[in-house]
Amino acid sequence: MAVIIKTQNPSELLKKIKKAIDENTVRSWSYDKDGDFTHDAEQWKDEAWLRPKTYTGELRLGIVAPKDTKLSSQIYGLYHGRFIDMVLTHFDSEFTMASATAGKTDPDTF
Repeated sequence: MAVIIKTQNPSELLKKIKKAIDENTVRSWSYDKDGDFTHDAEQWKDEAWLRPKTYTGELRLGIVAPKDTKLSSQIYGLYHGRFIDMVLTHFDSEFTMASATAGKTDPDTF
């Protein structure tokens, strides 16, 4: 259950996403000291995190559940869908495709 974003420069895209969050251009997401993203809407904050990892030609975000919690379909669907919505809205010229997997995919950690 990972978000996979096809891009020529995954490290640069990741930097741009964090910069947009820091500058409040992207207001619905935050990231922690480990670099993991969480949705900032009150009802969804800290229900899960998306952990970024760069690969050749891809930025992947694996889902991380809170300790001792089983992720629901609603949580991973919401986190994946809203993150893809955010990159389409703010970074559409930075990648060629964004998708979400339905099964466990590296770098998922559940």
